[in-house]
Amino acid sequence: MDPTPSNLDLSLVSLFAGWTMGGEIQRRLTADGFGDLRFNDGVVFQHVLAGPLSISALAERMGVTQQAASKAVAELERRGLLRREPDPADARTRLLHLTEKAESAVEASREHRAALERELTAEFGEERVSDTKALLAGILGRYGEPEAIRGRRVRPPL
Repeated sequence: MDPTPSNLDLSLVSLFAGWTMGGEIQRRLTADGFGDLRFNDGVVFQHVLAGPLSISALAERMGVTQQAASKAVAELERRGLLRREPDPADARTRLLHLTEKAESAVEASREHRAALERELTAEFGEERVSDTKALLAGILGRYGEPEAIRGRRVRPPL
């Protein structure tokens, strides 16, 4: 296949560009000592960043079963990225909190994403990067929920 823009399928080139940029972020995080992070860790982190929440609330926000959320939380706890603490309002409930290691990983991730965007802007120009973001956000809005990005609810179709 000829890789000129007119011959590329928009859905595939968007997907592959996202994977490529995600891979670059992962490479940079690994160089920073966060090589054990996975993409799905960040999905959980984004929900816990908004404030401590229960596994039930996490499952609801992620659109998964409580069993699936519990399994993800147990793995993140085992790896030292999440901790559970009693809810001050209800001692029967335990709330999820990011550990210092997870908070550092989130900050490093943000810094690397910003650096990558600066590099792409320097190479391709501010207008092209801005137009690309607007196009992709428009596509998400057309085929998904307008708040899908902010709510971290965009997932591959089943």
